[in-house]
Amino acid sequence: MKYPKQLSTGANNTVIVINDYEVGKLFVGDTRSDIGSEAEKMQFANSINNLVVRFIRLEYNEPLKAEMLVMERIHPIDFRAYEVEIRELWIDVFEDELRVLHKAGFVHRHLKRPSDIGGLAFDNILLTQTGLRLIDVGISALRHQVGETIFERYIEIENIEIATFREYFLNR
Repeated sequence: MKYPKQLSTGANNTVIVINDYEVGKLFVGDTRSDIGSEAEKMQFANSINNLVVRFIRLEYNEPLKAEMLVMERIHPIDFRAYEVEIRELWIDVFEDELRVLHKAGFVHRHLKRPSDIGGLAFDNILLTQTGLRLIDVGISALRHQVGETIFERYIEIENIEIATFREYFLNR
């Protein structure tokens, strides 16, 4: 379904513009993800650092008949307009902040899109005026929710994705 002011559509949800500062991720029917769980994970990551898009509130959009996770609106910029030396600094900071999230008990789990989902490989990592940021924490995990063994396996996979992203980001 097409929505007014639509920014993007993922496998299960659509994101729309609310205003210049906010977007809403719509939860309509069975979206295969839980709005409360996603909000909790986003808030947890936000309490650690600013790498993950900022959670604002949950609300119900009456005209669209949709639950909505409201978050900050990020205005991405094209990293290819910047020198590799600057990109190296951004990726180093990104990796450091991601390690801080891992240590605190948060793993994103979706840095690289599966090959069978449309879009660019790293659509969930955006360059902004303040550096690289993460969006879409729908399948992310908190250590206390999944246990140490599963959490460590997720970290292993994410570390491989980080290395792949570094190559992509610096050499594209």
